[in-house]
Amino acid sequence: MVPKVSVCVPTYNHEKYIRQTLDGVLMQKTDFKIEIVIGDDASTDNNQQIIQEYVDKYPNIFQAFLHKENQGPKEPKEFGGRNNVLGLLKTCRGDYVALCEGDDFWTDPLKLQKQVDFMEKNKDYAICHHNMQVIYEDGSPEHFFNNENQKCESSIVDILEDRWFIATAATLYRNIFREQNFVEWHSRAASGDWALVIQLAATGKIHYINEAMGVYRKHRGGLSNVQSSSNLYFLRNRQQMFTDINEWLNFKYDCTIQQTLISYEKQIQALEAKF
Repeated sequence: MVPKVSVCVPTYNHEKYIRQTLDGVLMQKTDFKIEIVIGDDASTDNNQQIIQEYVDKYPNIFQAFLHKENQGPKEPKEFGGRNNVLGLLKTCRGDYVALCEGDDFWTDPLKLQKQVDFMEKNKDYAICHHNMQVIYEDGSPEHFFNNENQKCESSIVDILEDRWFIATAATLYRNIFREQNFVEWHSRAASGDWALVIQLAATGKIHYINEAMGVYRKHRGGLSNVQSSSNLYFLRNRQQMFTDINEWLNFKYDCTIQQTLISYEKQIQALEAKF
């Protein structure tokens, strides 16, 4: 039987966290079938051994890919883990895909049910997300991912304005990629999550549930430390991504995207002036 939801779990060197991630998925109470599609990108710690324990215990739930070699690409570093993630997303069989990287975890056992219930009743929505608690390995103060002003309904325009309000581990989307491939410019974009969401938002609206139903963990090993506003390569790549998106969307949102491109040009010039 085809699962209603595929839970996509990309993971690398997450032995400290992966049990909490998988337990958060397995505790979900749903009236539909789920699968866990997990891919370990050749971890050098005990991550794969822990995953195998879960696969052995729940063989009918898991599709596990325990790679012996890192799937790459090795360079540039901003693209780390990309091939593992894209391979997993294309493997997902469910009507919906829920994302949860191997260092994050869910705390509400009804998370998936709440999201699917909304999506089933509202076919014009492509994405459903919720709030997350953000915790820091270095002891920095915890906070919520979304602020109190987060809209319940958003659109592609909000994303194209370069405002990011969708935590990865909070994301559930309608699985359009069972039938279609990722767009050509996706492979050139360092911001894989942005590329994914923009393709989805081009097909429907975005719904926000104002409940914190999971934890987003920030630590030194996270990709967000590489993909930052102090990284000149990353800023130029993001600028090119929006240029590519503008053409892909046939310049339908040209005014909005031009403002975003101007903003990136200012950031790039300011950073170049420091060197």
